[in-house]
Formats: sequence, C-alpha cells, structure tokens
Amino acid sequence: MSQPPKAAAASILMKWLLAIVMTVVVTLMLLFLAGVFHSKVPSEVTEGDTRSVEGLQSVPARLLKRPRYETATGTVKPVHESAVAPKLLAKVLEMNVTAGQGVLKDQVLVKLDDADLQARLKQAEAGLTSAQVRSEQTKTEFGRAEQLKAKKAISQSEFDAAQAAMKSAAADLERATQAVKESQVMLDYATIRSPMSGTVIDKRVEVGDTVSPGQILLTLFDPTHMQMVASVRESLALKLKPGQLLPTRLDALDFDCEATISEVVPESDVASRSFTVKVTGPCPPGVYSGMFGRLMIPLEDEEVLVIPANAVRKVGQLTMVNVVEDNSMTRRNVRLGRTLDDDVEVLAGLVEGELVVVE
Repeated sequence: MSQPPKAAAASILMKWLLAIVMTVVVTLMLLFLAGVFHSKVPSEVTEGDTRSVEGLQSVPARLLKRPRYETATGTVKPVHESAVAPKLLAKVLEMNVTAGQGVLKDQVLVKLDDADLQARLKQAEAGLTSAQVRSEQTKTEFGRAEQLKAKKAISQSEFDAAQAAMKSAAADLERATQAVKESQVMLDYATIRSPMSGTVIDKRVEVGDTVSPGQILLTLFDPTHMQMVASVRESLALKLKPGQLLPTRLDALDFDCEATISEVVPESDVASRSFTVKVTGPCPPGVYSGMFGRLMIPLEDEEVLVIPANAVRKVGQLTMVNVVEDNSMTRRNVRLGRTLDDDVEVLAGLVEGELVVVE
C-alpha cells in the first residue's frame, strides 16, 4: 500500500532538514579547523598597534654601500706539471714510487731492463780500444815516414800514404769515442729520474710491463705552486688585467684568499663566449689538482637598506619591527634579505631614515 500524501511529504521534508543540518555541521567544523574562529597572531602584535616610545632606544634605517661580485667557477691546476715517459722499448724492472708519494729532483723513479744496452756499451768500448791502438800505430809510422822523407829514403807517395793512414785512424778513433758516449746516453735512458721535486699524481705501469718510447709512465706536479683556471664571461674578462687581485674561495677547504691574476688567455671560447683566466695565490694544506673553486669578479657597488638585527622580532611566520612615528611605536611587517654582520638587509617595509626600536 502506498503512503498517504501527507506522510510522504513529511518524510521528504525530514530528509532535507537532515541534509541541511549535516552540511552546516561539516562547514562549521572545517571553518574551525581552518582557524577562522581564533586569531593566529595576538592582537597586541598586529600591524598598526601603537605604544609609547618613552625609554626606548631607536636607530634609523640606513643605506649601506657594499661591493658586488659575480662568481666564476674554476678548477685548481698545478702551475708545473710533468709527464714522465721513456725513450726506450724495454721491460720495467723497478717501480720505486706510488701515487701520492713525494719525490725530489733527480730521484730514481723507474728502472728499465738494460742488458742489451750494457752489451752495446761494452762493444763500443772495445771498438774504442781498437781505434786507440790503431791511432797510436799510425802516428808512430807517420813519424818514421817523416824522418825517412827528410833523408829522401822514401818516395812522396809512400809519405802521403802514411799521412792518410794516420788521419783515417784519427777519424776512426773519434767515431769510436762518440759511439761510447752514445751507448752511455742510451744506458742512462734505462734509469728514469724525476725532472722536478713534487708529488706523483698517477702511476700507469707496474713491474714487468713492457713500455714503448713516449708512453706516459707517471705524472708529477709541484703542490707548492698551484693555480686556479676559471672561465669568465667576455664582458667581464676584458676588464681584467694580469697582476690584479681577486677574492678566491675553495669550498672543500673553507679557504678564502686574495689571488693574483697571472694570465688572461687572449682567446674566447666559441661555445660559452668566455675567456680563460688563471690566478695564483697562497696554497692551503690539502689542496689538490682538480679541486673546485670560485673566483669573485668585482662589479659596481650596490646600496643596501639595513637595520640592526636586534631590531627584528619574529612572531610565527611574520617578521616585524617597531617603527617610531610621531613619538609613538607602531608594529610593521618587513621582508628581510641577507644577514650582514650585525645588520640585516631590508627588502620591503621600510625606507631610509625611518626609526626602528632596538631591543
């Protein structure tokens, strides 16, 4: 059986009333959770609140001129770096250094197999001995020929033959002497010495390896003379001169110093439109080739509006200062920037000369 018209209408009305009540309850709960019914910032700290300034200390907001820099990233590299390579095709007999080891100038780094070179030297020395004997013999024969020539006991052709034999022996002696020197030089090539005092960067061969002429065995650098190589955009690089001092920083070592421009390479990179600038400065302990650094390129000075840091008060997420206006104190929101020693930069909310109360 269907419900009477009046009962059906009453049921629909109750459903609508229930839906309205539930909607109102949910809306009120959302407004409560959103903080509509209570103030996040107490009324005593809202902007526009005024108080007496009697007994309070105030200072003016002031403009501060500061040098401005543009950062150019650079890489630490050694001023003096040397790649050690052999001049022979030979086997490595001794490797006396490892990566990171310090070495002195002329210290023996690598020894190569020199058995064949020793044999060549002995052969050259034997040839030299034979040439010396031959030279002495021809000198004696030429002296005897001179005496016989004076007595007209020999013909001119015999005298000339003795003289030619002496000169040929002298030439053979000189050739043998140079051959010995050459063999000694080649033998010295088997012992590779350090060309400079420094530190071994990398060792690329081991004992038993066969190396060829020109093959890099290891690399050295002088850790006491380092430089930073940076790419500087051309509009700034053209203003830099060798000998100019620039602030420099090594982030990994937390080290700052004044570096001297040693070279501005007079060629711009086509891809980046930048010049290579090299600077040198005092090397801190622990600096290595390849480390990251920053070069500070000076720009025009900037004007910064600053106030003392102790004049700032934070309330929640708001940053406020107490401003003196007409012998009364007014709270005002400000937007801050960098911290500069005991001052802070004001980006918005104050103008130069306005008085702020310091705590």
